[in-house]
Amino acid sequence: MRLCRRFLLACTLLCVAAEPALAREALGVFGSWGAFRDDRPQRCFAIAEPAAPMRGGGWRPFAAISNFPQRGVRGQVNIRLRLRKLRGAPVFLSVGERRFRLIAGGSDAWARSPAQDAAIVAAIRSGPSMSIETLGRDGRAFADVYRLRGAATAIDAAALGCLAAR
Repeated sequence: MRLCRRFLLACTLLCVAAEPALAREALGVFGSWGAFRDDRPQRCFAIAEPAAPMRGGGWRPFAAISNFPQRGVRGQVNIRLRLRKLRGAPVFLSVGERRFRLIAGGSDAWARSPAQDAAIVAAIRSGPSMSIETLGRDGRAFADVYRLRGAATAIDAAALGCLAAR
């Protein structure tokens, strides 16, 4: 229980630091994932930190699956990398046997399309863990690993949270 409270606090702080929100509501903590809802703009998301969070980029890394109902967006994958990546370096997300090449900026990565978002979310629902890999600005490879226990429930809670808010 203590670990869950610490995780919820960490996620809340992460989300507050990432983007100000007027009304953030915790929808629940499920395994190593949390679900939240923001009112303005309306957004619901499932979020987790890496299994072994390491800092180094001046921010906290995370994986999030978000819904923006007013924009018609559901299940959008966003990963905040632990470090800034090397310009031009590919970013790969691996879930079980599936491997996805993502698009990325300096410290964030996204699915290449809504169809890839859906494929990643489907893989997350059935996998025990996922990892995101790339090269840091110094040219060295790094990877963050996420446990997926509770991810499916958090993703569902986030989706339902936005439906209930309509």
